[in-house]
Amino acid sequence: MMLVQNKKIAIIGGGPGGLTLARLLQLKGCEVKVYERDADQNVRQQGATLDLHEESGLKALIAAGLLDEFKKHYRPDADKLRLTDHNAVVHFDDHANKVEAEPNGASFRPEIDRGPFRDLLIASLAKDTIVWNSKFVSLQAKDDGWDVLFENGETVYADLVVAADGANSKIRKYITPIAPVYSGLTIIEGNIYNAASNAPNLWKLARGGKIFALGQEKSIILSTKGDGSLSFYTGTRETEDWIKTSNINFDHKEDVWNWFKERFADWSDEWHELFASDESYFVPRPQYHFPADQQWESLPNLTMIGDAAHRMPPYAGEGVNMAMLDALEIAEQLTAQDYTGTRTAISKYEMSMLRRAAEITEVTLQSMKNMHSKEALKFLIDTFRLIR
Repeated sequence: MMLVQNKKIAIIGGGPGGLTLARLLQLKGCEVKVYERDADQNVRQQGATLDLHEESGLKALIAAGLLDEFKKHYRPDADKLRLTDHNAVVHFDDHANKVEAEPNGASFRPEIDRGPFRDLLIASLAKDTIVWNSKFVSLQAKDDGWDVLFENGETVYADLVVAADGANSKIRKYITPIAPVYSGLTIIEGNIYNAASNAPNLWKLARGGKIFALGQEKSIILSTKGDGSLSFYTGTRETEDWIKTSNINFDHKEDVWNWFKERFADWSDEWHELFASDESYFVPRPQYHFPADQQWESLPNLTMIGDAAHRMPPYAGEGVNMAMLDALEIAEQLTAQDYTGTRTAISKYEMSMLRRAAEITEVTLQSMKNMHSKEALKFLIDTFRLIR
């Protein structure tokens, strides 16, 4: 008999990892609900496009039976990269590569906008799987499971809870007290709507794909999106308390703009177009990661996936891929036939996940360091010439 047969499973968080897990569990006949803090499905999805890798994100998508549906919605040119210096001079251009990746080959690393990807995952679930407007507050032990309390006053019982609530997880503390470590780098995430009109030169420079701009030990990463917007991440070394001490109101464009002009004064004026329009938003994101050697004692009724378990900076493109592979591995363990209890299944998943996360964290931190070094441009040019 399957370990979780006739058990109520609560997934907290409706991002790619949580939704993928729900789909995989439902395919095995499990009783699962996803509790998501967003008011509804129509909330605009922030962030850059998602890059799925064959050995992780795509592997989970195939197991979920969703690859064909995914191919209807991904953007074939979104993975094309242009590498520039701080003066917006192009030094490497994927668009010049005439060899197209095979849709079923090892070089197939497709990109998709977050909104359409979330929509196709939601559409794959049974009706009413997602309970919207469910902002997690706390857990209380009950019988062999948990009462899950939400800000809207609702309380639900679950035999098993899976935390998929992201980098600032409120559930992680019930599993381990291990705190994240500041990486030394802070990102300012921005998004410009109607970019063809509001940032026409940068929109043309991106050519429907991405730009990695490196120089003076700083970075700007641009990503075009199918809705016509242009998302960007600045990368600069700042103190851990910089956001609090800077007195910048990130809801006011002028504050962020004044900071940018000073912090990127040694970059060309081409990048000022990022602040030309009021159709935009800005969010500060100090970059943290968990220690590579983190360990904890597994519980029989609570575990976590994705950034809740192994948050890290985005400089290796592994975040969504790790979360989806987590979903695949925990689903396989929970629905296996050869365990005597859920603690054993969860322990096996967590040991594998932590080993994998340790390796990827080290790779990511090294990539972050290289991209913000004095030789960053040369490093990336050499790297992309080898792998493209």
